[in-house]
Amino acid sequence: MTPAPPIKRGRYRNEYIAALAATSSLVAAVACAGWSSPAIPALRGPDSPVPITPDEGSWIVALLSIGSLLGPIVCGLFVDRYGRRKLLLGSAIPIAVGWVLIAFARSVAVLYAARLLHGFGYGLAYCVTPIYLGEISSDAVRGSTGVLVTVMAKLAFLLEYTIGSYVSFKCLAWISCALPVVFFATFFWMPETPYFLLARGSDRAAARSLRWLRRSEDVAGELGRMKKLMEDSKQTAAGNSLRLLFASANRRCLVIILLLSFGMQLTGINAILGYSQTLFSGLALPLTAAELSIVLALVQLTSVMLPTFLVDRTGRRPLLLISTAGSLLGLATCAIYFTLVETAPDVLSSEPGAAHGWVPFVAVLLFIVSFAIGLATVPFAILGEVFPKHIKATANAVFAVITSVVVFTVLKLFQVISDGAGTYVSFWIFTACTAVTGGLIYLVIPETKGQSFERIQELMQQRSNAGGERVEINGDDALKQKRQLLC
Repeated sequence: MTPAPPIKRGRYRNEYIAALAATSSLVAAVACAGWSSPAIPALRGPDSPVPITPDEGSWIVALLSIGSLLGPIVCGLFVDRYGRRKLLLGSAIPIAVGWVLIAFARSVAVLYAARLLHGFGYGLAYCVTPIYLGEISSDAVRGSTGVLVTVMAKLAFLLEYTIGSYVSFKCLAWISCALPVVFFATFFWMPETPYFLLARGSDRAAARSLRWLRRSEDVAGELGRMKKLMEDSKQTAAGNSLRLLFASANRRCLVIILLLSFGMQLTGINAILGYSQTLFSGLALPLTAAELSIVLALVQLTSVMLPTFLVDRTGRRPLLLISTAGSLLGLATCAIYFTLVETAPDVLSSEPGAAHGWVPFVAVLLFIVSFAIGLATVPFAILGEVFPKHIKATANAVFAVITSVVVFTVLKLFQVISDGAGTYVSFWIFTACTAVTGGLIYLVIPETKGQSFERIQELMQQRSNAGGERVEINGDDALKQKRQLLC
């Protein structure tokens, strides 16, 4: 028997380099979302460069979600025509232009235009990046590279929260403008994905790209499997991709995308982060609002790094279930606390600095940590795996559009419900939605750890054709099949 060739040291190095360069687009994009936390108080302050009303401030925040709806549409239309690399580079342009507009803004209308441009770049980057990562990564590291999506997003929040607390409004805009510039300069040298190049008939370019990514000259076998998958996709893709997304063969994948999209946002993560200073304002903790926001950003960033090391070892399903359970506990604790504070003030002391004031803060930290290790990260890894290539762009676009709509709805309704019925009502709604999400994850979400694209597509088809019959996706089974093929 011929001995197996030794594993090359640092064999995944170039894949991680390309993944880091690609996900730096999300540092630039998500900084647009984090900017509003330090910027809105500055705009409403006595030295504001553009004085605004509370209503105008709410629209400055919300327009990012509205603008982000255009990004997925552009992605769905052009990502298979011009490529993942070009479109991802293009996402930096509206973001950079938006920062320049903010730096020179002298009216609210200019700020509105800048936020719409930011939203477009934000939506485009979030839609294209998972596709790029899923198509450049080996089976063994696809989960950890996918998790970088959220790690970079939380890094962006930390940068904006920290820098924005110590520099002027205009200075923050110029510093933030450097982020898309750095991304463009870094990612410009990265290769296009082999899958896209094969789809365009550029076999030699695909081979060069794959050799660089895998750091190996022996890529003929993998390239052949990719080519076969592309040929199968072309045969299946005869028709409108949106119609194919809703076809019975992809029903299971569609259920997964809807569950992940709604499940992530109905936990209330964006509302809790967006209104965290309001939630904590009456607790009289020995930290200022700015310091609390920095603590939250640090906790988020630290937490989302854990799945990078665990998602390809522990698996997708266990992390999602653990994440849901922890999020449920944190949200339920907050719901109980605010219920007692708002409906039974005689039960809890209302004195400033009371010991129980730490309860909601610690509960929110538990929620953030739990959300970060699974619900915030794993969906992007799964999203890049379960859909066939010919509808992957459409699926990512649908995911991003649904997410934008749900985020906008949750942000608006949280304030309406909290003002009208009480903060505790909002938290009970988030708790109930998270409990339902956990049950559906257990029933619906498959385990894709260590599976090739080909094997995942086979098992997705089996699930759909079986009319809901559960088919376990087991890494050992895939390994046995590979050994049989080698024999």
